[in-house]
Amino acid sequence: MTPQWEPKIIAFFCNWCTYGAADLAGVSRLQYPPNIRVIRVPCSGRISPKFILAALRNGVDGIWVSGCHPGDCHYIEGNFYARRKFTLLKNFLEYSGLEPGRLHFSWISSAESTKFAATAQKVTDSVLALGPAKSMIKRPLSDSDPTTIQSGATLI
Repeated sequence: MTPQWEPKIIAFFCNWCTYGAADLAGVSRLQYPPNIRVIRVPCSGRISPKFILAALRNGVDGIWVSGCHPGDCHYIEGNFYARRKFTLLKNFLEYSGLEPGRLHFSWISSAESTKFAATAQKVTDSVLALGPAKSMIKRPLSDSDPTTIQSGATLI
């Protein structure tokens, strides 16, 4: 009997709101999927799109970014920057061929533990329905690959 595939999901959570909601959900013993690996950041506005691209290139099946509600940011307007930045990134990734269900954004305050658990379930279900990620994973370069730059080659 082969084990069922489980998605790998990386979550970038704002320290002041969503991370607090995750902590409250754990203390309240709310049930949510264990597939999410949390990276705690000071503010959702500090997350570089490079972090998301690197995670996708290294084989993560889904990404979840969550922070304070707009207007309630601990750093005044960090979540407004995040909202603009990730709207553009999501559109670009979908244009590039990434399935829309692999990238999720939410605004969850530290008191919304039930919303956190429900969103965690929704994110996991969405990624699970898509199956393992294949489109953005970095492939090793080989000598026969025409895009490989050999040592000593000159770029014009």
